Amino acid sequence: MTPCRQRWSNLPRALVRAAGVGGLLLAVAAAAVVAAAAEPAMSPVSVPSLDRGAGAVALRMPGFWSPATATGPAPAIVLLHGCGGVYDRQGHPAARYREMAARLNRLGIHALVADSLTPRGERELCTQRIGSRQVTMQQRRRDVLGALQWLAAQPGVDPARIGVLGWSNGGSSVLAATNLRHPEVARASVRPALAVAYYPGCATESERGYEAVAPLLLLVGAADDWTPAAPCEALARSATGRAVEIEVYAGAYHGFDGTAPLRHRADVPGGVRPGEGVHVGADPAARAASAQRLERFLRERWGSR
Repeated sequence: MTPCRQRWSNLPRALVRAAGVGGLLLAVAAAAVVAAAAEPAMSPVSVPSLDRGAGAVALRMPGFWSPATATGPAPAIVLLHGCGGVYDRQGHPAARYREMAARLNRLGIHALVADSLTPRGERELCTQRIGSRQVTMQQRRRDVLGALQWLAAQPGVDPARIGVLGWSNGGSSVLAATNLRHPEVARASVRPALAVAYYPGCATESERGYEAVAPLLLLVGAADDWTPAAPCEALARSATGRAVEIEVYAGAYHGFDGTAPLRHRADVPGGVRPGEGVHVGADPAARAASAQRLERFLRERWGSR
């Protein structure tokens, strides 16, 4: 189905009957303008990692840069994908990342989506066992640190207001890249001013001891059977350094901030009950509440636009 036909078919039938062909064409054109305005302008960029590829050459990540409209230096956030990677089935940045980039842009914040998988020859990590995943948390931490340096050097970015935000495996990457117990983080030339993690795996950093380099907001689901809430609650209680805040949404599963219906994934080897799969899907109440909580967190630290 072409984009034009798709928009045509989505128009209410009553509107089609009332408008006639001429009016319908105007409605289709208006819908196209609204849809285009809602989507952020995402330009492909190449972002250096602090990790090394073949021959000790610095690895470069594909990225998508979505600048906000601003009159002066503005804050910026790097967005870190989960184990499924950046792309949808059409090869474009998935809706979750486009939506977040658009939300940040409306708040006057630049957004950078960074791809850690394809430069390493991987498409997804979800079906790989945790201990044998082909892209490690150390590699992702180095990707984050490289992306922060890239952001700090961009015209129009305020280097004092740079943040990181990630989902699931990307949320775990947020924790790994903001824990001062890691020497790489402690000696980093560019550090984030804030961090946000949606339903990360918290156990590893909690057991290591989490010393936050920046204020951190954790957004997790109480019913999550993939990356459970309890280790994140423990991390929030025991963390040192900067403030760690946590919101736990009752009845919400992994991926609660998306739009897809709840489903069971039997192809995931990890989770609370290994071998039984996990549940992933949207929770409308948690989706709305987490969006509001995120915006409040950003406004409290970076002010209103």
